[in-house]
Amino acid sequence: MFNFFRDLRRRDHKPSLGALKILKYIGPGLLVTVGFIDPGNWASNIAAGANFGLSLLWIVTLSTIMLIILQHNVAHLGIATGLCLSEAATIYTRPWVSRSILGTAMLASVSTSMAEILGGSIALKMLFNVPIPIGAVLIVAFVLIMLFTNSYRLIEKIIIAFVSIIGLSFLYELSLVDIDWAQSCKSWITPSLPEGSILIVMSVLGAVVMPHNLFLHSEIIQSRQWNLENDEVIKKQLDYEFVDTLLSMVIGWAINSSMIILAATTFFKNKQAVDELQQAQSLLGPLLGSHASDVFAVALLFAGIASSVTSGMAGGSIFAGLFGEPYDIKDNHSRLGVAISLVLSLFIIFAVQDPFFALIISQMVLSIQLPFTIFLQIYLTSSSKVMGKYVNSKSTTVIMLVIGSIVTFLNILLFISFLR
Repeated sequence: MFNFFRDLRRRDHKPSLGALKILKYIGPGLLVTVGFIDPGNWASNIAAGANFGLSLLWIVTLSTIMLIILQHNVAHLGIATGLCLSEAATIYTRPWVSRSILGTAMLASVSTSMAEILGGSIALKMLFNVPIPIGAVLIVAFVLIMLFTNSYRLIEKIIIAFVSIIGLSFLYELSLVDIDWAQSCKSWITPSLPEGSILIVMSVLGAVVMPHNLFLHSEIIQSRQWNLENDEVIKKQLDYEFVDTLLSMVIGWAINSSMIILAATTFFKNKQAVDELQQAQSLLGPLLGSHASDVFAVALLFAGIASSVTSGMAGGSIFAGLFGEPYDIKDNHSRLGVAISLVLSLFIIFAVQDPFFALIISQMVLSIQLPFTIFLQIYLTSSSKVMGKYVNSKSTTVIMLVIGSIVTFLNILLFISFLR
């Protein structure tokens, strides 16, 4: 069965030529970037800026550098093998290893979906005063319909475009407020751990380097494979994919940074505590005035829906990979994975007492799972059996191991902080 799926993807599809051919390689990174401005990111960034000022900007820089390397490497896996990360794990590792890691990845997908759905529910409450549990049911029903019917593709570009405009508005607003740029530049490159900040640090890390996005990116990139026997095609894909990934991740870094800076300027500077995501609408006040609340809520709603779609797809990809299959919404395993990710998160939301704190915790859960996904990825992409001549160089493997070690070290610090 495994060989069948691989052979299926190796059918001879040659890329069309022309001045705009690069556009055929661009896209997966931009879709993954939706995760950069999802409700979980908004909550983590706002908490970082409101509670610790500019001092945690470094974690955005570090996380983005890690993400560029990890996303390019996992896309490398998809391009070179025609397999997504979850399929490769099932095929090339022992069953107890793949099932354990993919099981934790499914939990991470559920945690992500919970944050996305919760954010969309908060938006519905802001716009129409819909209770959060009812709003969550509406969001899940809508996303399931879009995924199971593939109709999400019809509005996907519109949603991404709108959410991107809101992200860019955060960037533009930096020119409207008084910012200490010298301190910002220093904070971007100077690690610091203010007392009580480790939870927020790990939340920001998990919000940026989302493990489910590594599975999703490998799935998206391999699903558009051409002829895997053609070295020229593979090399072009690898080159253009890196441009796609780099551009998308830098945009995400800028938007995340702007949220922290604006939160520091708006809340930390005025010593104003933040315990609701709704308070973040005031960040858009200087740009949008009295309409800030409505625009923020609509953006949050679209961000929640768009990122719920991608987290659901990731859940479907991970679960299908347990059976050595690619993501296919017409297949029962993919459908079940989508349903598990979204519906289980819905039950968790019913038990949530503090939505803002739940958003932060959900991102922390992602950072805890992250080392398992990173070391799995290192094992696969460093294996000549898996990658053939496209195996990681020794320097790439060392860099990946350093990234995995840093994430593990930060998780140990988080564990120690809970014991105190």
